This record gives sequence, C-alpha cells and structure tokens, in this order.
Amino acid sequence: MKILITGVGGPTPRSFAISLKKYSFYKRFELIGTDINPLSIGLYQNELFNKTFVVPGATSLDYWSSIEKIIKDNNIDLAIILPELEVMEWSKRKETQSLPCKALIPDWSMADLLVDKSKMTEILKDIDIVPPSVTFDRNHQNLKEVFDVLQGNFWVRSTSGTSGLGSLKVEDEDSLKNWIQINPNVQTFIASKFLPGRNLACKMLYYNGKLLRTATAERVNYIMAKVAPSGITGNTSFGRLLNEPHLVEESKRAMDFLFKHTGAKQHGFFTVDFKEDENSKPYITEINVRHVAFTQCFAAAGANFASDTVRLLNEDPEFDLNYKMYEFEKDLIFLRDVDSLPILMKEKELLKKLS
Repeated sequence: MKILITGVGGPTPRSFAISLKKYSFYKRFELIGTDINPLSIGLYQNELFNKTFVVPGATSLDYWSSIEKIIKDNNIDLAIILPELEVMEWSKRKETQSLPCKALIPDWSMADLLVDKSKMTEILKDIDIVPPSVTFDRNHQNLKEVFDVLQGNFWVRSTSGTSGLGSLKVEDEDSLKNWIQINPNVQTFIASKFLPGRNLACKMLYYNGKLLRTATAERVNYIMAKVAPSGITGNTSFGRLLNEPHLVEESKRAMDFLFKHTGAKQHGFFTVDFKEDENSKPYITEINVRHVAFTQCFAAAGANFASDTVRLLNEDPEFDLNYKMYEFEKDLIFLRDVDSLPILMKEKELLKKLS
C-alpha cells in the first residue's frame, strides 16, 4: 500500500510513520514523504520513507500541482496530512472539489474554528468546559484590563499555532509587556486562568459521522523543556497512558457542541487538550485537528490510531466499526526523545530508579 505522509520534517509525521512501520500488522506499507524544507531530517530517513520530495508551502500557488504530480506518479493510495497549514488547505479544497486521493480531512467549518483558540474558547464558554479567558492583540493599550478580568495569575499564548507558541505563566504586568515584545511574530494573544493540575489529552477518531476510537493520556514532562520559558515545547518526553472515561465524556460533550455549532460532519482525527484546576476539574485549552507527536507511544501500547486511520481509508472489511475506548495496563507510562523509539514501563519501575 502506497501512503503519502506530509510534513516529514516534523516529529508528528515521523511518529505516524513509525506507528505504521513498527507497530501495525495490517499490510506492508510503502511510505512517500514530503516537506517544504530540504534540510528536514525525515526526507533522508530511508528506513521510514521509500521516497521523499521537497514541495512548495501549503499556501503557494504551486502547492497543488506539485502534490498532485507526486500522487499520480507514485500511484498513491491515500494521504496522511499532518501539518496544520496543510490540513487547512486540504479541508478548504474539500469544500469545493474532490481531493486528489483518499485522506481523513475534517470539514472546513470545524477546522477553521479549531485552529483559532480564541474562537473555540468563545464558542465553548457557555458550557463550562473552557477556562475564563481574554483575547487581546499586541498593541492593546490597557493590559491592566486582562488582570482585572482574570483576577490572579494566568497563562498567555498565541491564539494560533502549536508547540506552546508564545506561552508563559504571567504574574505581573511588566512580565506580560516584556513577553509581548520578545514574541514579535505573535499578533494576537489569549490569556486564560492559570490551571495548576494535570495536563491531559484525549484522542478522538471520527469517521463518516461516527466516533469510533478514543484514548486518554497525561503529559508530564517535555523534550527540551529548558529552552522554553513556559517549560512547554509541544513534545512530550514523559507521560502516562490513562483509562479515564470521564475525560472522553467531556471531550465528546465539547465536540458534539462544536459539530452542531459549525454544521460539520463528525469526521476527522482530533486531539483534545485539557488542564485541570485545583479541584481536578478538567478544562479544554485547545483542540488539534490532527495527530500529535506522541501518537507512536499509543501505538506501542496497542492503541494504533495510525493503523486505524489507514484501515478506515482503505475500507478494510474486517475493521470493527463499533465504538471502542482503548484501555491500557494500569500504571503504564512512556518515555520518549527526539531520535529514539518510546520506552513503555510501569511507573513503579521508574520510582525504583529514583529511590
């Protein structure tokens, strides 16, 4: 089976490829990778990708002609679109014409809403599932208003983008002013009440109007956390694989509300991120319209969303279309780094090393 995976310079597409090559027993896969940066390491990882190509950016006028040629010349069966900008471009195209090959792409109305954290937060605020928040642009004159509304420490970040872009815990106005100045490429910020609890994620696979697969996890530490003032880089180095139906229920409650609001079909792969407050109540901080970098950790533990996605797109007659929440062994954690396969172990084994 020939599969196109885009954005292979990033950790998420390579994680998806590893999930197929190492942890899936569905079929043999020939993976074709693309990236806009000729220096991207994924373009040269021959153990993962049979062929790779440098392509124009998603907003370039030459993007579609380049992608379509690759798909035609290599007899691509289906595409896995992972960079956010490309998901948006494929979603936009799906509104008006057919896609050049099979791909799991959300409707434009849903994708357009979710990539803007401030829009998503505004829609969900009435169902008590997002933290109190204020959106402001970098030229906002009276920053004291933000402190007046949020009443205490808050978390500030860009309204768009991933990997904790522009994120910082803010405790005073001078810190906020300085942070705005050293992030000149961020035009609009969202400030949200600081939540001290666990950092959680719920993965949700929808297909043709149905929720088919879910799984939950906790992000504890991040790769290269010291380089980011917030300590968050978007790449989890240590996490826990969880069995938390309540988190799935809250994710579904939010997603149902958003699908109804946008009129979008329940279709696509979404990662719902939560942070808990001091009373362990989870609030949604963002919803990604794609897989995220530690998808291979789920696959290693038996929740192979990459394989599930491929089997659905391939219309595998043996795929169980009944809903399933993946469950893991109790106390199961994962450790990962940029250039290594994940390690799964029981947390009590980790604690022995620390004692």
